[in-house]
Amino acid sequence: MTATPDLGTSQLASPDLLRSVFRQHAAGVAVITARGETGPVGFTATSLSSVSAQPPMLSFGISTGASSWPAISGVDHVGVHILGEHQERLAATFARSGADRFGAPTVWHEAPEGVPVLDGVLAWLVCRVVARVPAGDHRIVIAEVALGEHADSGRPLLYHQGRFNGLRD
Repeated sequence: MTATPDLGTSQLASPDLLRSVFRQHAAGVAVITARGETGPVGFTATSLSSVSAQPPMLSFGISTGASSWPAISGVDHVGVHILGEHQERLAATFARSGADRFGAPTVWHEAPEGVPVLDGVLAWLVCRVVARVPAGDHRIVIAEVALGEHADSGRPLLYHQGRFNGLRD
């Protein structure tokens, strides 16, 4: 018989355990964008989640240490982009620290509210931020969908085992 840990104590698992477990969880890949004080900012996110259908709301997490956090912490609107399996390079660019995320070959345009919108993605939304909820070293951003577009077809980019992947038939 193995001992069962006392879950009533304040002892927490290591961050490594959480990372190891979530490497087993396949997640869709999104890019979140916003208008920063000195230009557009953005980052790759695998934490995108639908929150509510009425009103249409979503959420995503962002580290308070991320280079995009200062802009995301103060903007009223963000862009949310669902990437296709052909956009692994775009996902890697927005995930890489210090990258020129909006320089060539990234193609984008400015949408209402000054939100940078990436071209050629499976879907994009402009959302109004309604809350930023503290969650450890992250914030959970909750946003209401204002407008968007989606492609009629396409296969999503996934993140699993520390790598970008496409769906397999």
